[in-house]
Amino acid sequence: MTDTACIVLTTVGTEDEAEQLADALVEARLAACVQIQRVRSVYVWQGETRREPEWLLMAKTRTGRFAELEAFIRERHSYEVPEIVQLPVTAGFADYLRWIGESTAG
Repeated sequence: MTDTACIVLTTVGTEDEAEQLADALVEARLAACVQIQRVRSVYVWQGETRREPEWLLMAKTRTGRFAELEAFIRERHSYEVPEIVQLPVTAGFADYLRWIGESTAG
């Protein structure tokens, strides 16, 4: 199947931005559900090691919606180079996976 469930990760700098982006993704039906979790990130940016609090968004969607979801996030994201990565879902409860598909139908 070419249009299977996946999880798309992105991080943002504030809880407000996380809430707004999650709401927008679900309202646009690009994600069936978005979970938000506070994290601490350690990374190198412009030659400097940084340690920052961030908010991780985990969007449940379909692989067929990834390009549109990526563009949607990039358009609204405050970071110059946002994390936007897709993780495959290789197995799961069939009813839940079906719900993801139904909830993200275009």
